[in-house]
Order: sequence, then structure tokens, then C-alpha cells
Amino acid sequence: MSTTVATSPAGSVSVKATRCVGTVSGAQLYAVEVRHVRREALEYGFRHSLYLWLVDLDGLPRLPRALRPFARFEARDHMGDPDRTLRENVDAYLAGQGVDLRGGRVRMLAHARCAGYVFNPLTVFWCHRDTGELACVIAEVHNTYGERHCYLLRPDADGRTTIAKDFFVSPFFTVDGEYHLSVPEPDDRLALAITLCRDGVTALTATVTGTRRPATPLALAATLLRRPLVTHRTSTLIRFHGIRLWLRRLPVLPRPTHRPQEGVQ
Repeated sequence: MSTTVATSPAGSVSVKATRCVGTVSGAQLYAVEVRHVRREALEYGFRHSLYLWLVDLDGLPRLPRALRPFARFEARDHMGDPDRTLRENVDAYLAGQGVDLRGGRVRMLAHARCAGYVFNPLTVFWCHRDTGELACVIAEVHNTYGERHCYLLRPDADGRTTIAKDFFVSPFFTVDGEYHLSVPEPDDRLALAITLCRDGVTALTATVTGTRRPATPLALAATLLRRPLVTHRTSTLIRFHGIRLWLRRLPVLPRPTHRPQEGVQ
């Protein structure tokens, strides 16, 4: 489901939850390059090109009918109750962390559901108070076992912060160490970086960099032709690189029991 804003002939505004329909105003597309470099146990790296959406949770994209199957934003794909809106679920999660945005803006960087499927290794929510001040950032992580986990971040003015790792993502890394993150809010450029450090040594570095594109129907259609089924491809590539690491005799670690977070499962 999504949140849409409707204006009456008299000029009053109402907000209601609907399916994703209509035009593309308020959203941005980013053509991005994802890079991973593993440094622990063995050297291994890759880079892939894809695209991501930056959307306002109070005004999700309203797409022409022909494009709707290729860009849907649904609550079931993220934290919280699938019967509520994305915005309601973010507010509920933040309330559990003692954060009240008082109606401030929330922007989400993520893959959209495309042709019935989505996989988001990382979704980032920039959460603003009603004054416009950035209150916090949520980094929502999914693994390939169908589990998800949210990290509540309090970055500095440059978008940098450090947080302990406490979610099993890769079968080749244990759940320890700390993440050093750079998550400045995107403008014309997108530049995210995550470094996993263990015992003072860099184990993994991942970056997501890209440039903004207007999310017009024509631009989206062209993007879909260049990068068809991008979420299917993302999921497939993760498994492909996992197989390559296994073939290089990197040990597969047992997966610990996952304990869902309140408001996230």
C-alpha cells in the first residue's frame, strides 16, 4: 500500500492509503554504481550498475498504468505491519525508539517492486522533524534468508556515524565488529559508504554512488530498457558472488537464530 495526497475542488487536502497509482511527481531516480571490496581472509571485489528510487513517504510516485508493474512501493517489503502504510510503520518504529518527528518529512532510498519482485539489501530512510532538521536515519538491512533488521543512526553534520554490527548478512562473516557509515542525504549526487571493521582491521568496504535523474515516465521507461528486472538481477548477483566465494573455499558460517525486532518483523 502507499500514501497518496488528494486535493478537493475547494482546496482542502486529505491523506489516505491506496495502491500505487498515477503520476511520478516528487520522486527521483539515481543511476548508481555499487562496489564491494572484501579484505578479510581473501581479497575479492566487484562492481555493478543499477538504479534506485528516492521517494517521499507522504507522496509516493503515482505512475501511468503501463509503468505501474515496474515501480511499486509496498509496506510488506519493509519494516512493520503490511496492512499499514510505509509512513505509519516508520513512525511506529521510531516511536518505539523514543523519536517523534511530529509529522516531519521522511525520504526513502530503495529499489521499487519490479515485475512482482523486490529485494533491498539496504534501504535508507532520512527522517526529518517538522522544522526540517534531520532527526535520524534508519538503515534497514535485508539478508537472503528473508530476515530484516533496522539500525537507528544519529549521523553527524557530515553524515558519518559508527554502530555495532548485530545482524547476520553474509554467510562468510560472523556477527561482530562495527560499521563505519557515511549516509549524507542525496542531492544531485548520491554517495553512501559502509566499512565493516573487526579488531581494528577493515574487513569489507561497500559504496553506493550515483547521479540524480528526473523520474519522468519517459526516463523510467528508458531506465527499464537499460536495466530490466533490476531487483531480480540484484538478488541473483548476490548469490552468484556467494557461490564464487564458496568455490574459493571460504568457509560458510552457521546462521545464528534471528530474533525479530519490535516493529520491524
